[in-house]
Amino acid sequence: MKTVHEVSKISGVSVRTLHYYDSIGLLLPAETTNAGYRLYDDSSLERLQSILLFRELEFPLKEIKAILDNPDFDYISALSQQITLLEMKKEHLERLIVLARDTIRTGVNKMEFSAFDNTEIKRYAEEARQKWGSTAAYREYENRNSAKTDSEKNDVFSKMDVIFSEAGKLRSLSPDCDQAQNCVKKLQDFITENCYTCTKEILSGLGQMYVGDERFRQNIDNAGGEGTAAFVAAAIEFYCR
Repeated sequence: MKTVHEVSKISGVSVRTLHYYDSIGLLLPAETTNAGYRLYDDSSLERLQSILLFRELEFPLKEIKAILDNPDFDYISALSQQITLLEMKKEHLERLIVLARDTIRTGVNKMEFSAFDNTEIKRYAEEARQKWGSTAAYREYENRNSAKTDSEKNDVFSKMDVIFSEAGKLRSLSPDCDQAQNCVKKLQDFITENCYTCTKEILSGLGQMYVGDERFRQNIDNAGGEGTAAFVAAAIEFYCR
């Protein structure tokens, strides 16, 4: 057993934060002494590590609690993703170090910005968020689509592109207009019918991904014209409010 101060020392998480995690039910101590001191066991530390993983992926605390309380949570899979993300960040930092050293050695006579590009890190983190942030939806998608052929899956994607194409024709309008909102409702219903139950919370996350992930943005813009992804994302944001 470890006290809250010992856990704070080995984890780098402040005592105040650990107390807050306890108050919201995110990280409960294994025991509390008669004097009111919190004690944490190995299971508590394992859960704290998972919390820090999802904080690294920028998950809100409310979502982290829901994920960790899910009986289907796969600790090993999540830890593997953490390792991959940390390795990507390590490579990113090493490129910055090399750039800084070269600048000192040669002076600033060549402008080099590629070392600052962290697009892949953001993409991987977003994919992890999509998987763990909507765990039930992810399982539902796997269950409903495991028996589909590649042709059937491609047909679903093609039909979704038609919806994005329709949205693209509305780009000159306001994203909160009736036509745009009806298009978002059509998209939500299509996802629910063909992929997984698309709640407003999940739909909101998809809208953010449509503009945050370069691959999604390009695919949607290819279907509906340049600016379609941003238009759909704005319409979704209004719809979900």
